[in-house]
Amino acid sequence: MLLQGKTIVVTGGNSGIGESIVLAAAAEGANVVIDYVAHQDETTALIAKVESVGGRAVGVKADVSRPADLAGMIQKAVDSYGRLDVLINNAGIETRSSLLDTTEADFDKVLAVNLKSAFFATQIAAKQFISQGGGGLIMNISSVHEDWPMPGNIAYCVSKGGMRMLTRTAGVELGNHDIRVVNVAPGAVATPINASTVDDHEKMKALEAAIPLQRMAQPSDIADVVVFLASGGARYMTATTVVVDGGIMQGSVGL
Repeated sequence: MLLQGKTIVVTGGNSGIGESIVLAAAAEGANVVIDYVAHQDETTALIAKVESVGGRAVGVKADVSRPADLAGMIQKAVDSYGRLDVLINNAGIETRSSLLDTTEADFDKVLAVNLKSAFFATQIAAKQFISQGGGGLIMNISSVHEDWPMPGNIAYCVSKGGMRMLTRTAGVELGNHDIRVVNVAPGAVATPINASTVDDHEKMKALEAAIPLQRMAQPSDIADVVVFLASGGARYMTATTVVVDGGIMQGSVGL
């Protein structure tokens, strides 16, 4: 198993890409801590699913925009499984609003959940890695929109651009501690955040035509890459982004 015995924390881990990461990591032998801020019932059901196939998982309620909650989340991992090996900053939101329409409250909320949380979770996890020894991995679930403008969703793009530079700079700063920092940048993925597109036949037809692989990604397509990056096979990768987009950035402009 690729992740046997590793302890992995997944923020926003009870739905979408996060849920798929939890299941894929547990199937490869990881001990998983599932962070959630709502829908405790879904977290409980996910833990039961992990345990039904012999995996190990616990849930922790933490608002990722609050550093104190993030510290409690990391401590839950250490208390439950003895150490932390991988942090996956997956939690994210968007407002789908333009520069001219975005309110201060909208901007602050998106940046707090998407970027502030990744910054302070990275800081807290790095201190834990240094304290326990042996290095570690911080993985950010970013987006192709860290580099590719998406008019009408500007706060989201700004947050993902920030994650890209966080990854690059933290990866350089933490390398001498044997701590890797890597971004995964998905393209269009069939998750609840994209439900309005998935449920619209014409939108889906146009989107799939723009993707060289001719289909929207499933969450498992992203989770499988995450598992590889968390394994020994990716041990020399840091301060970089791995794009998982079916070729959409090369095949189309302006979606």
